[in-house]
Amino acid sequence: MPHVRRSAVAGTWYPDDPKRLVAELEAHLARVDVAPGATPRALVAPHAGLMYSGPVGAYAYKAARSARPSAIVLVGPSHFVPFEGVSIWPDGAWETPLGPIQVDQEFASRIKEASDAIVEMPSAHGREHSLEMQLPFLAHVLPGVPIVPMVMGRQTSATSFALSDAIARAVVASGREVLLIASSDLSHYENASVAARLDGVVLARVAAMDAHGLMDAVEREPRHACGGGPMVAVLDAAKQLGASGAHVLNYADSGDVSGDKSSVVGYMAAAIW
Repeated sequence: MPHVRRSAVAGTWYPDDPKRLVAELEAHLARVDVAPGATPRALVAPHAGLMYSGPVGAYAYKAARSARPSAIVLVGPSHFVPFEGVSIWPDGAWETPLGPIQVDQEFASRIKEASDAIVEMPSAHGREHSLEMQLPFLAHVLPGVPIVPMVMGRQTSATSFALSDAIARAVVASGREVLLIASSDLSHYENASVAARLDGVVLARVAAMDAHGLMDAVEREPRHACGGGPMVAVLDAAKQLGASGAHVLNYADSGDVSGDKSSVVGYMAAAIW
């Protein structure tokens, strides 16, 4: 039987009807303007429900429309299953309302072989939304491109940089064009002014391509982001692969949609070239 990861939040966090989903994605993309520039090597995108984080995530995926990668590496946090290391989904496909997205088995194997920190733990993917929330945009904007899905357990410095090294080595060894995506929301359930202060630290470190500074910040204050480790891994891997600049494309919080600024979640879209 094919090794298929079934959707966990389709129909709740985003529409499970393909026509409704495409209409919602296109509406978000139509509202954003991203200046033409170099094709990004990596992205940072949020992972809340589409109505909340979609207006921000659309900036990242509009920037990626010029990309022609042969594979996409997705790294997000594990919200529900605590474990050491990084869990990779090694083969098969991930279900979406727009059709299955294939897993690049050969490239996943390369990454897994590059570090003992990378393991197979299917349970870490079962309820997890951090990667799934990237799939609607990916299926629509970059259809047919296979993925390598990974979720990070304890977001330690050792794990984050072990993953960045593994990704960079695998990409170099393959000689392929690969798009890296870190999935992360920022601060959670602070008032908007506190959120902006906390989130500003992350935005500054990403814009500076300062993976070590970002790791220090999230280790000192975990409230900065739920996916600090994945962002560190993707930033550092992109830098090892020759990226020389980053740009924060958009920042907002959930209160911009809900109208409630007393308890918000922060969202960022960034592109690394």
